[in-house]
Amino acid sequence: MKEERLVILDFGSQYTQLIARRVRELNIYSDIVPFNKIPELDDNVKGVILSGSPFSVLGEQTLRTDIASFIGKKPVLAVCYGAQYIAHEYGGKVEKSSKREYGKANLASINSDDPFFAGVSSNSQVWMSHGDTIMDIPDGFELLASTESIPVAAYRSKEDTFEQPVYCIQYHPEVTHSLEGKNMLKNFAVDICGCKGNWTPESFIEQTVKELRNKIGDEKVLMGLSGGVDSSVGAMLLHRAIGENLICFFIDNGLLRKGEYEEVLESYNGMGLNIVGVDSKQRFWNELSGISDPEKKRKTIGRVFIEVFEEEASKYDNIQWLGQGTIYPDVIESVSVHGPSVTIKSHHNVGGLPDLLKLKIVEPLRMLFKDEVRNVGHALGIPKNIVGRHPFPGPGLAIRILGDITPEKVSLLQEADSIFINNLKKHNLYDKVWQAATILLPVQSVGVMGDERTYEKTCVLRAVNSVDGMTAEWSRLPHDFLAEVSSEIINNVKGINRVVYDISTKPPATIEWE
Repeated sequence: MKEERLVILDFGSQYTQLIARRVRELNIYSDIVPFNKIPELDDNVKGVILSGSPFSVLGEQTLRTDIASFIGKKPVLAVCYGAQYIAHEYGGKVEKSSKREYGKANLASINSDDPFFAGVSSNSQVWMSHGDTIMDIPDGFELLASTESIPVAAYRSKEDTFEQPVYCIQYHPEVTHSLEGKNMLKNFAVDICGCKGNWTPESFIEQTVKELRNKIGDEKVLMGLSGGVDSSVGAMLLHRAIGENLICFFIDNGLLRKGEYEEVLESYNGMGLNIVGVDSKQRFWNELSGISDPEKKRKTIGRVFIEVFEEEASKYDNIQWLGQGTIYPDVIESVSVHGPSVTIKSHHNVGGLPDLLKLKIVEPLRMLFKDEVRNVGHALGIPKNIVGRHPFPGPGLAIRILGDITPEKVSLLQEADSIFINNLKKHNLYDKVWQAATILLPVQSVGVMGDERTYEKTCVLRAVNSVDGMTAEWSRLPHDFLAEVSSEIINNVKGINRVVYDISTKPPATIEWE
């Protein structure tokens, strides 16, 4: 990226992505890199932030970085573990806390003359989460703030210690519980690092389109669209750059929501995209017949998707590129400090296609978080029904039908799901929920319809609120609303006689049931 930016060294904190998000909310681009893979810090890098970590500077697993590559050369903000690491490396004293300091605290003895604390109130609330405590700061540094329970909450290098200042804080300014944390980050990024804050959706679009034109030239790009936000925004950026040289496939795998294939295809046509609709639902249903295991379902869908995509791609000559809707959390995960994550579930994507088709990959969104993708989508003028669409899993309704897949079950779930989603929209609740889903259980229960006893299926309504899907709270939908949806499903969807609502959080549950 050519913009001014802050580089965040990731020591494995659960909050590292949050630091990047808070900086970007200031319209300043930020990069997350592993602590041991520091890039070249050119003139566009205005400052460096050291994240927290689950490790201790006193332990055998201390994570060490090449301090000499940035200390004194760029302004530095060291957060929690980062602050302890700086203290430890430069001769300060760090000790194991007598008890883990976790939760809200109030800053005291703030040096309000320092630019880092400009405009910050005298007893500002911050969020602590650490097992070690800085007892003494190193020579060449000065105290900026403490709290009632810890002597060193914030400190900095003296003006003559390094050419560029080093700020160290024992708390997390990036979390919402640090009430003035965003102001402190702004003070660091703007006043101390000198960032201008001109990274906007419009500037991103302008630069990205220019880079795509230079990268792709007159060559052609294939891209599979899902109807979701990421692939749609990625396609529109490519369309702006190369026009008709972008060829898009929208494959109906028979596992979409009711009417979604026709609705999304129409929206794409209205956006001017060169789009080809591929009706393959019967093929997917045939391949999924008799499969109940969630992993086998995902892998089968992924395999068939690749087969269909390959067959469609073979109809075109001189294709050099494959477009993908990869976003920043996927990129960060691939270079995680912790190494490969434990596989919770396989993801349905076009993995394997680039090698199979011998294509180069282009990923217009690889540096954006989900909310930033939506902002870019709005700036591109993409219809609200696509930009505002809830996240939808790649395997679609296959993982919302517990057990084996049949066309009849798909139809049953589509009808119930349509009632739920349409009612959310009718009652102005759709945009207040991050993701909503209906799940069909392999459970039958006794019911009464008129004078007859029934023995029919149960469906689950699931609605959650989240920022990025990493954690989620169940949505507190009004009871009257849930009663209305339940009644409408039971009265109109023959085959379902019981509706329940899922009130599980993530973790420990996941958002999807499979």
